[in-house]
Amino acid sequence: MSRPKPVPAHLVTGGFPPGAPAAHDIDYARRRLLGLLGEFENARTTVSSDLADIERWLERSRFVVTYTSGPHLDEAQSRAMQDWLEAGGRWLGLHGSSGGRAAPVDGDRSVRRMVKTSHHAVLGAFFLNHPPVRRFRVDVKRDHPLARGLPASFETVDELYLIELQDPEHTDLLLTTDLDKDPSPPGFGFVYDRDTSALADGRTRALGYTRRVGKGGVAYLALGHCHSPSTNSQPFVDESAAPGGKTPLTLRASWENEHFETLVRNALGWGLDAEPAS
Repeated sequence: MSRPKPVPAHLVTGGFPPGAPAAHDIDYARRRLLGLLGEFENARTTVSSDLADIERWLERSRFVVTYTSGPHLDEAQSRAMQDWLEAGGRWLGLHGSSGGRAAPVDGDRSVRRMVKTSHHAVLGAFFLNHPPVRRFRVDVKRDHPLARGLPASFETVDELYLIELQDPEHTDLLLTTDLDKDPSPPGFGFVYDRDTSALADGRTRALGYTRRVGKGGVAYLALGHCHSPSTNSQPFVDESAAPGGKTPLTLRASWENEHFETLVRNALGWGLDAEPAS
């Protein structure tokens, strides 16, 4: 039996500053993603903790996976990523990959606003904020190529990301949720001038999509928060997530959800153009 042709994949998992968890259990996410990549016989995976040398890895990779909290592409890296995608590369961004740098507002470091950059234009999504961790319904576009094996909807406990789509006309939505307004209490999270995450009906929010870029493409899944006792920074959660709104010391809810695991596996298969080994 012939062996499948290897697909060079590069996994970036890390926070900012380099080596910091940035409020996420980066080690756990790294292990889970490597385990899922290991289900594909054709995956040949390298690993980095940030995007500092991404151009070097793009030269030898056909697929890039990012689970980051802070690291983002600078202008030169964004151009390199855009060129790589147009030539046929595929990028799967998870959770905090739609974030990046937060800037103090009027010099007050306790009040911060996310800064939109070229990174977000290439990814196709810009993170505004998320309310306290909560339980919510995720609606699935069943005819989407990445929806194989998924129900029409499922519930999860996670950070409900409010993301602004950067290229809605060329974005094929996979996941959405219904939310009429940001329920964040005063002083929680990041500030923004206007909630630009709502779609045309004023209440549907994008949580996952694919987007064709030249011969390649981007997939993004906003779900996937995880923290441990040493990496948790959640002051409290919504009562729908835990009794009394007390933050669980360890939270891996979406990662322990079979439907999220299916989503990630489908997205990895999309990037590798392969099925998991039986």
